[in-house]
Amino acid sequence: MIKKCGKYIFTFLMIFSVMLSYFLTPISVKAATKVPETLGDLHNELAAKKKQKADNEAQKQEAKNQIQAKKNAIAQAEKDIAKAEEDIKEAEKKIEESNKRIEGLKEQTENIMKALQQLQNKNVYVEYVSDSSSVTELVMRLAAIEQITDSNQKNLEDLKALIKQNEQLKKELITKQKELEKKIPEYQKAIESLYGNIESYDKFELDIDTQIKQISDQVEYYNERSKEKYGKIVLTAKLIDLENIPYNAGWLKPLNSGTVTSLQGYRTSPVTGQQYEFHSGIDIGGNREGTPVYAAAAGKVSGIVSRHSCGGNMVFIDVVVGGTQYTTFYYHLLTINVKKGQIVNQNTVVGTVGGYSTSTSHGGYDKCTTGAHLHFGVMTGVYTGSTKPNSRVIVPPGFNNKKGYSWSARTAFYG
Repeated sequence: MIKKCGKYIFTFLMIFSVMLSYFLTPISVKAATKVPETLGDLHNELAAKKKQKADNEAQKQEAKNQIQAKKNAIAQAEKDIAKAEEDIKEAEKKIEESNKRIEGLKEQTENIMKALQQLQNKNVYVEYVSDSSSVTELVMRLAAIEQITDSNQKNLEDLKALIKQNEQLKKELITKQKELEKKIPEYQKAIESLYGNIESYDKFELDIDTQIKQISDQVEYYNERSKEKYGKIVLTAKLIDLENIPYNAGWLKPLNSGTVTSLQGYRTSPVTGQQYEFHSGIDIGGNREGTPVYAAAAGKVSGIVSRHSCGGNMVFIDVVVGGTQYTTFYYHLLTINVKKGQIVNQNTVVGTVGGYSTSTSHGGYDKCTTGAHLHFGVMTGVYTGSTKPNSRVIVPPGFNNKKGYSWSARTAFYG
């Protein structure tokens, strides 16, 4: 009997230990860029972010310079097109004038030839030539007749050459005009691309100024905690040792009930259709706007972002679960019910479900949602401002990252 009881106890302990390990251990931790573990790491991250901002400003200015250069090129191309059009008209005018002169010279030559023919028929031509008083005058009269005909012929050849030249010029101008007209949309496309670059330099997910502000707040918080504990700022101090937040043995669901509608990881965006977009958390549907959202673990509110263009109202909470430091985050909130620096427990309502009325498709400000849902995520380490720390994001504990997984109690763990 004792052996049988011992067997049951051993089996129970084994099952309990397995369940506890699942309960405390996150899934799919991505290997990573360095997670800030010490106060010095946090100071370095702030310095790196400030340098990044300076680099971005330089790149943004370069993009602006390129935009101006392209705008100048468009303006010059438009001027060149207008000039080419004028030159084409001028060439057409010259061709028309040359044609008229050719016609005139042809008529004049024909009249001269007719007159000479008449002179020859009536022997007047012979008389005109032979009636010279001297050999010199004879030569001069013959030369004059020949010069008249040669001059007309030369004029004709010159005018034909001019027409040919003008026609070639016209062809070249038309070709140039087409090339310039083709360049304008190319320049415009380049400008649009450069404007896109400027936007990416201005913000990654949160704009870089917000990121710097968030990291600065964290640095200030941990500096004060270090002074309280050690009497000075100790850069080698571990952040987890400086925390003054509740300890958690495990996790709870952020909603009383719900269904996973989109998974954490790479996916095709349901909003933009973009392939291989990284989704930093899970989307939880099945709740109306205004449904309470709870803290999945007790901790300190480390960041609040209001009305962001992609994510809407966001709350970030630093937590320690099972001796490991994490940050939980909640996006697309209709309302934010906590303040930065506030200590929360697992029954604290951090906000309410949004995502429908807040979406741009329904007249709101959040372009990354089309319907009511909660975007819930967990990352290792403390929150430092970047909302797409792909290498630090994990599947939220308590979720098996399966689409359609549903629950009806906050204590439910895996389905």
